[in-house]
Amino acid sequence: MKHLLLTCFMGLISLTSIAQQTYDWEDLFEELYASSEENIDTKEEAFELLTELAEHPLNLNTASRDELERIPFLTAEQVEDLQAYVYQYHGMQSLGELAMIESLDALRRKLLPYFVYVAPVDEQRKFPTLKTIMKGGKHTFLFTSHLPFYQRKGDRNGYLGYPYAHSFRYSFRYGDYVLAGMVGAQDAGEPFFAYGNSLGYDHYSFYLLLRKMGRLKALAIGRYKVNFGQGLVINNSFGFGKLAVLSTLGRQTTGIHAHSSRSAANYLQGVAATTALTRQLDLTTFLSYRSIDASLTDSGTIKTILKTGYHRIVREMNNKDAATQFAAGSHLAWSLGAFRVGLSGVYSRFNKELTPNTSLYYHQYAPAGINFWNVSADYSYQHPHWSLAGETAMDSKGNIAMLNNLSFQPTSKLSLLAVQRYYGYQYTALFARSFGDNGTVQNESGLLIGANWNVKRGLSFMAYTDFAYFSHPRFGAHTVSKAWDNLLMLTYSRQRWSLLARYRFRIREKDNAEKTTLVNEVTQRGRLSLAYSAASWSCKTQLDVVASNYLKRSFGYMVSESGAWKPLSWLTLNGMIGYFQTTDFASRIYVYERGPLNSFSFPAFFGKGMHYSLFARADLSSRLMIILRSSTTHYFDRDHISSGLQQVNSSTLSGLDIQLRWRF
Repeated sequence: MKHLLLTCFMGLISLTSIAQQTYDWEDLFEELYASSEENIDTKEEAFELLTELAEHPLNLNTASRDELERIPFLTAEQVEDLQAYVYQYHGMQSLGELAMIESLDALRRKLLPYFVYVAPVDEQRKFPTLKTIMKGGKHTFLFTSHLPFYQRKGDRNGYLGYPYAHSFRYSFRYGDYVLAGMVGAQDAGEPFFAYGNSLGYDHYSFYLLLRKMGRLKALAIGRYKVNFGQGLVINNSFGFGKLAVLSTLGRQTTGIHAHSSRSAANYLQGVAATTALTRQLDLTTFLSYRSIDASLTDSGTIKTILKTGYHRIVREMNNKDAATQFAAGSHLAWSLGAFRVGLSGVYSRFNKELTPNTSLYYHQYAPAGINFWNVSADYSYQHPHWSLAGETAMDSKGNIAMLNNLSFQPTSKLSLLAVQRYYGYQYTALFARSFGDNGTVQNESGLLIGANWNVKRGLSFMAYTDFAYFSHPRFGAHTVSKAWDNLLMLTYSRQRWSLLARYRFRIREKDNAEKTTLVNEVTQRGRLSLAYSAASWSCKTQLDVVASNYLKRSFGYMVSESGAWKPLSWLTLNGMIGYFQTTDFASRIYVYERGPLNSFSFPAFFGKGMHYSLFARADLSSRLMIILRSSTTHYFDRDHISSGLQQVNSSTLSGLDIQLRWRF
């Protein structure tokens, strides 16, 4: 009863409050993309990209089409309309003119000013000299550390290192022309200047990215990411879920990006370049050679490619850099007005044979061998009221993958989208990542139909239905299976108030307990949030509900209250408190939490307990910034947390994040 009273009291707080701030872009990002548990890892990659763009926004009056396409939440039509407006009116005088572009909905008009600005056209068009770069470049150093106030079993006996996670990022930037940097990262439990990490940090990343060098549009040296077409051949940048695909009408970002992330996987190492052969013809090529983590068989072949990046125990350390991978590829893109077509080819080779355990039914068609190659054709056409985009790919054994999306905009307020995909059950592409229900570009056919309707000013409605068919066994289903996913979302904003209501209904066929037949896993997720924003503060009350039925019924809910306050121009405070109660992990709740820069915190809560956090950001000067975040989760239904080496003999998890940024 006391928890119920607490829940009701927390809900009343936001309705009776009279104090708070405008949204930060992180809150708007969460509203647009963090619809559920899907693609948790890739959301962080997208979050890092947007953090970089927020730190170094684009000038709308000089930004090219390729540069605007780096903003992941814009549709193809919105990119075209922005460029057309700048061309027609010889530039923008203020960001207030974004209201004149009809294709921009209210949410994007709020988001864009965080990543773009308006300034007169700079007469300098040539690539600057080395002297100019060194004199005018900006340096940034970012240090982040997490201090746990608990002890895991592995910290006492098992892990090779200490329990503190920390990282540093150094970057050098000169406008849009030069970006260089280095990253060092250490997970909790990994050795520092010990065992196999003689150079200190467990993971390093280094990169140099040059842009706008005449015909050489982009040049990356060191560690980088590449994505072509719809990602059926290669996409190691990032990917979004179904709601984001609907909101962008299926548009995918393409090109070369620096790998400035803490992630120890999903990147290339070497050199990549994009060259303008003619006005309409671009050629992108890359070469890569890198070590990869892998578990090996007794005969020395690769059993599993590992992407966790953890090297905390002897076995994990032995898997570090256990194999190497060479990769090369190219993409030839031709454009003429609204029409684009591209041809891609990617080749990859391991130094050891890849031999997965095919005795497992869901590994029957896993990639195997030493050499792999893929080719594809991608295409797109942009009309004022409709667009078509897609890619058709083939692997070295002739297996096919195909994705096509068609969008139609009968009015500026209504958008319709259909996405068709067919991924052959034997199709193999080591670097592929694209839209789907199963998480891999293999063994899936499906069709998504969605609508985005801006009913009137401040009121919008978004919905989709997606059907997927898996012709062969997959993880969790030993035979042919299906899935059906549906979502409805309504947002309403009026003056300082904002309301969001979201409901998701999903059915997936999975094995029964005996693995003799399939049964339905039915999951329902709902969210209702009410937010108020004032000049210097804001608050939001949110209710999340989950009901799951697979082998047994499971139910859960979480009520949370979050707020932000800016008492001084240099100080920002955020707070969050929430009570959760779920039957088990099947009814877990995901809630966004404000964290340090370049960090997207989207934890899962299950069981019975409370979570609360405090966040403070102080911009002490134009050069120095410090962030402190304290976070605590207390469980009422257990006296220990997790298991194995991660087990904590306590009912509480608490920790402190410290981040320091120095610009010079």
